[in-house]
Amino acid sequence: MGPSLSPLRGARVDGISRRRLAGLGAAALGAGLALPAIVRAQSQPAFRLPLLVPLTGFAALEGKSQRDGALLAVRDVGVRFVVDLIDTGTSPEGAATTWQRAFRDSSTRDGVRPPIAAIGPILGTQMLALLPLAAEAKVPVLAVSGTARLSEMGSPWFFRFFPSDSAVKVAHARYVADKTGARRPAVIYQTTAYGQSGREQLARTLTELGLKPVLEEGVATTVNDFAPMIARAQAAQADVLVLHLHSQSTALAIRQARTSAPSLPIVAGSAMAQPATAALLEPAELKGVCAETAAMPAAATDSADMQRFVADYRRDYGADPDAFAAAQYDAVRMLGLLVEDIVKAKGADAVTGETVRAALAQARWRGLATEYFSDGKGNMAHEALIVCYDGSGRVPVIKQKYVLPP
Repeated sequence: MGPSLSPLRGARVDGISRRRLAGLGAAALGAGLALPAIVRAQSQPAFRLPLLVPLTGFAALEGKSQRDGALLAVRDVGVRFVVDLIDTGTSPEGAATTWQRAFRDSSTRDGVRPPIAAIGPILGTQMLALLPLAAEAKVPVLAVSGTARLSEMGSPWFFRFFPSDSAVKVAHARYVADKTGARRPAVIYQTTAYGQSGREQLARTLTELGLKPVLEEGVATTVNDFAPMIARAQAAQADVLVLHLHSQSTALAIRQARTSAPSLPIVAGSAMAQPATAALLEPAELKGVCAETAAMPAAATDSADMQRFVADYRRDYGADPDAFAAAQYDAVRMLGLLVEDIVKAKGADAVTGETVRAALAQARWRGLATEYFSDGKGNMAHEALIVCYDGSGRVPVIKQKYVLPP
């Protein structure tokens, strides 16, 4: 299956506290300041690493998780990555513009080599816009978007470090069918590419399991009133509410459901496993709510590496990491280890987009969240969790783990 990479090394920052480094912030990184150069040997080769994530708009919470996980990983790798942090907004055009900005200069400047990989935004529509640009640049793009279509485009430059909707929605639907006892699900999904992808996979799997939704409704990210949809679900005698929404929409839907249908079980998408989403709700509103996710860092008490990551994240950002932060951390860590291996074996000149792509396609590595390996389509993560809140706080417990073979 290809080379197995070295195990996770202990994070270390020599002479400068992580909090101080975090205080230097995104502005310094966006200006091209190589933070790892402050703390690591100057003789190491340096590569620019475009970090293209949505920091404004409806996906800002998810984009912030991407950013924060990636920046932690940049400090923990054995090569120097000089980060170009650019806000993609939420439009495909915005993502394409940021890519062109990040790749307009292919020269080596001040010893920093051009990009040999890029971190892509979480939004599926934006990633779809970037795949042709990645192919043109011959540079792999590392993503955490769940949109199933991305891995069906045939791009050898795409690598997804979060389970595809075609995988994780199987876990979502199976939990509804096998564990809740529900037979009449009502599905509310976002009308974005993410939402439509999830809705398609949910509908397929629920049907295969003998559960035909009594209601399926799409909702735009600008909608704040979910009461009419919840009322229609009740009128259709739904016995479970299945949500596949972005973070803020998820919180709004759950709050309004708890007001008008307090006894209706809720099984939500991965947004509800984000601490930032849970923070928008009271613990009592969360009681009995479950969610699918790729990882639950704060609840992973059996992993010393994950516990160290959670402690570092809390210290730097004052919050718990979510699955997107952990997946983005793992993506940059794996990239760094592969680049380091290429440098050691053949020298810095051998590190190109093509050699990195080939290494990502062949390697197998145990990260914080899961064991990563490509299924031939760029899907690197093949496990999902169901977590549930008990009403005592905002950290859920892990209820079920699903291994989803490629």
